[in-house]
Amino acid sequence: KGGLESERQQYIIHGGKTPNNELSDKMYVMSVVCKNNKKVTFRCTEKDLVGDVPEARYGHSIDVVYSRGKSMGVVFGGRSYIPSAQRTTEKWNTVADCLPHVFLVDFEFGCSTSYILPELQDGLSFHVSIARNDTIYILGGHSLANNIRPANLYRIRVDLPLGSPAVNCTVLPGGISVSSAILTQTNNDEFVIVGGYQLENQKRMVCNIISFEDDKIEIREMETPDWTPDIKHSKIWFGSNMGNGTVFLGIPGDNKQAVSETYYFYMLKCAEDDVNEDQKTFTNSQTSTEDPGDSTPFEDSEEFCFSAEANSFNGDDEFDTYNEDDEEDESVTGYWITCCSTCDVDINTWVPFYSTELNKPAMIYCSHGDGHWVHAQCMDLA
Repeated sequence: KGGLESERQQYIIHGGKTPNNELSDKMYVMSVVCKNNKKVTFRCTEKDLVGDVPEARYGHSIDVVYSRGKSMGVVFGGRSYIPSAQRTTEKWNTVADCLPHVFLVDFEFGCSTSYILPELQDGLSFHVSIARNDTIYILGGHSLANNIRPANLYRIRVDLPLGSPAVNCTVLPGGISVSSAILTQTNNDEFVIVGGYQLENQKRMVCNIISFEDDKIEIREMETPDWTPDIKHSKIWFGSNMGNGTVFLGIPGDNKQAVSETYYFYMLKCAEDDVNEDQKTFTNSQTSTEDPGDSTPFEDSEEFCFSAEANSFNGDDEFDTYNEDDEEDESVTGYWITCCSTCDVDINTWVPFYSTELNKPAMIYCSHGDGHWVHAQCMDLA
């Protein structure tokens, strides 16, 4: 959206899990401060909450509802570590579904209140949520305690009068069994669910169209996309909504080398546009192993900058200023250290040791003595 509408557009960030298995209960509000010359500057502000603050979690949903001219954030589901009293060395990273509480978060005043709804009996993770005006629809999800993906469909309605908010939940028929699916919107009253899993190691290849008419929701299967053989045979897939009815999908490649993994990426167009039905299939993008000279470069790319200080956005010239001395020398700091006498991590030859590592080795804090950081692979953990 352009004009003043884009200036009011904000993004809410909450929770998540890092490659080092850390969880955060922080909540951030990110907004666009400046956009010029294909360079976008965001301001990211931490929001301090009081009241019933949602615990650190991942695999949850956070949406915004609108009622009577007011707005409120809604947090539901997800997983968190088991209580500290139950955590032992062997169970330190054991997670459990969060309690099925619904949190209302007032972003203006930083107040958070939890609600217990009798219709929500089990904690759910990696579900699909759709927000429409004063209502949120919760579909599918995974129950870790029962290891099932129930065919859930809940409607949570939030009323925001002058007094205390009113929250009620209704169980609707016609839900679907799916977790970790991707939701994309094709028009004002229609959404498409793509991907996800129906069992732990079984991808859900069927896509669904979710349509709304007044207060009614209808879920039906859509014509199956023309999945490529690579996608069909891959055990895992991941992706995100790109907007305008387009989904970005990725799968790991068959990499037998000891270097970082190869990934293949696809775009699925679900929305009606100027192409005919035969053209609405996958577009295969380049992989990380292809010769860059043979690849089509990404066009209209934008550079994103982040700053925590609002007063640092006064001048336009400073956005284009770059000082090489400001860069941290990672060859002698941070992860790239000799953590113990037997450490064999080499910045020039390091390759991922655990599946959760991305581009740096995982580290664990050792409290022995004055305390120091040790590479996880150097601790000879089981």
